Amino acid sequence: MKVTYYGHGCFSIGIGGTNYLIDPFITPNELAKDIDIKTIKADYILLTHGHEDHVADTVEIYKNTKATLIANFEVNNWFAAKGVEGGVGMNIGGAYQTKDCAIKMVSAAHSSSMPDGSYGGLASGFVLVFQEDEVDKVIYFAGDTGLYKDMELIQEEFGFVDFAFLPIGDVFTMGINDAVEAAYLVNADGVIPMHYDTFPPIEVNLEEAKREFEEFRFEVFNIGEEKELI
Repeated sequence: MKVTYYGHGCFSIGIGGTNYLIDPFITPNELAKDIDIKTIKADYILLTHGHEDHVADTVEIYKNTKATLIANFEVNNWFAAKGVEGGVGMNIGGAYQTKDCAIKMVSAAHSSSMPDGSYGGLASGFVLVFQEDEVDKVIYFAGDTGLYKDMELIQEEFGFVDFAFLPIGDVFTMGINDAVEAAYLVNADGVIPMHYDTFPPIEVNLEEAKREFEEFRFEVFNIGEEKELI
């Protein structure tokens, strides 16, 4: 699995030759000014909710790649009206199978509205399940969320999580301490922090975060960095 970070909550996850781009907010992000979105490869674009800081580059990247959009029903319909064709509208609890992995949409404790203020359905996270070397791998992408007890359901269903992508910026999502608890609830081996430092309200002390996550494999990315993880 290859993971590339494009800033804020945007990652590309490469599985079996397929690129899954999640929550593309790049060109409005000053910290990601060196990223040229025309170079980004995507077979699927996954959106956790409708807020501008998670969907800003969706249409442009779709035009460049013709990637299949995967989002909740309302977000998918909103983008269909803007010319994003062939998308997959889902809802909480549903799963969609690609040739490389199963993608399950799970709950997130967060609001959702579209950039124009229209209704954005329910915010969500995703669980990606796939195999590498005939071994099951489980990725939990939390999206924007607060801590909630039902995160335990992910551990109950899947048993473990190889990597949990968790927001740590506080104010709009979980902060560091709640994200640590979330990692325990889903039984994560590794944690990839996200949704921090983009704006002043969500700046964090990353050294503090590293100390708090010392019991986990804590993978911090620079913007534009790619890592082979599992």
